Amino acid sequence: MSDVILWHNPACGTSRAALAMLRAAGIEPRILPYLQSPPDRETLRATIAAAGLTVREALRAKEPLCAELGLDDLGLGEAALLEAMLAHPVLINRPFVIAPGGTRLCRPAERLREILPGA
Repeated sequence: MSDVILWHNPACGTSRAALAMLRAAGIEPRILPYLQSPPDRETLRATIAAAGLTVREALRAKEPLCAELGLDDLGLGEAALLEAMLAHPVLINRPFVIAPGGTRLCRPAERLREILPGA
């Protein structure tokens, strides 16, 4: 089993690009289809923190649901944003890659090189 995990949305071009880069580097990641199997609260919080992001930075702000739910209100705290992301995983930005070399939100996919030199 791979020690690299990809939070993947196959409909996302950046997520597909990250997967292709991993495979080109000879890495077959464990794929977490996070829309169907979302992480639990602690995993989501810890992954965001490990990537060096705030919860707001990990929020997919371009998703129309973000505005519909009023999540673009900068007064909302991280707990409220986390709750929304857990209830609606489409609001989790992607792709997150978790590897021995670190955790990154790979937007753009080339950010993989920060944690996987061969990617």
